[in-house]
Amino acid sequence: MAILNVRQLGDEILTKKCKPVKLITPRIRQLVEDMYDTMYESGGVGLAAPQVGILKRIVVIDVTPDPEEGEEIPEEEMMRYTMINPEILESSGEQRGYEGCLSYVGMSGIVTRPSHVKVRFTDLDGDEYELEGEGLLARCICHELDHLDGHMYTERAEEGSVVSNEELAKMQEESEEE
Repeated sequence: MAILNVRQLGDEILTKKCKPVKLITPRIRQLVEDMYDTMYESGGVGLAAPQVGILKRIVVIDVTPDPEEGEEIPEEEMMRYTMINPEILESSGEQRGYEGCLSYVGMSGIVTRPSHVKVRFTDLDGDEYELEGEGLLARCICHELDHLDGHMYTERAEEGSVVSNEELAKMQEESEEE
């Protein structure tokens, strides 16, 4: 288990376009394992390779719902994906909501994303898949694939909407009280 350094907004590597993975090597497998460890340790639901300083088209995502206390989630209900050379084939609908990023810790902004996406990718065994995602999964796919092209959510956030997570929590509390 290795926790990698997550690059932060302002790091030039986050603005660069990633290169496709040509061969799945033991080094790529180790990188993916370390990316999952880093994502979980950081409390995220997705992580792209450039966020840990590697300019390869690799994304890890886990949007599996938290289990009830004492319950285990059956494997068929897991929503954990390793995507190598992913590309969005189609998207539709619209969802608007707050989005954060492990490369901009403690901040969130309102971003409009498709509510449905279809993505093609290769897994660690070299098998090609197509996956359709809705809601959080669709948002996460779009967010992480943006990283592969050198973009961050802050570029897509509504003007003036990026706030600290503390400010966001306070705004949510105030709206609940009304």
